[in-house]
Amino acid sequence: MAEPIHLTLLFAGGAELLFDRVKRRDVVLPDLKDYLPDCGSEKWTVRQLVLWIREFLLKEREALFLQGDEVRPGILVLINDEDWELCGTMDYELQNKDSVMFISTLHGSTSVTSRIELYTP
Repeated sequence: MAEPIHLTLLFAGGAELLFDRVKRRDVVLPDLKDYLPDCGSEKWTVRQLVLWIREFLLKEREALFLQGDEVRPGILVLINDEDWELCGTMDYELQNKDSVMFISTLHGSTSVTSRIELYTP
């Protein structure tokens, strides 16, 4: 049995509205084989996390967060404060104590601006 994975999930820029206005959730993911028995992997990826989020956390308007089983364009995803494009997007293998932030860029949030400023050289 794999060790539990503790994650901090953050929702901003309007994305929190889809999750009962909760901006931060500290979660413990179950063993992947318990959640997805037919999964060929033993390690959680963002792909499986998105399915778990849809099932247990997403409260309304799924189409504003997901497009099929993928994160919808217009949602910026940061893993440990890095653009998920640098980490492997949906295939990134989650590690204990990772932080995953979902920011809706469709609302022009000041949260987006402040996060982007962090990465300006």
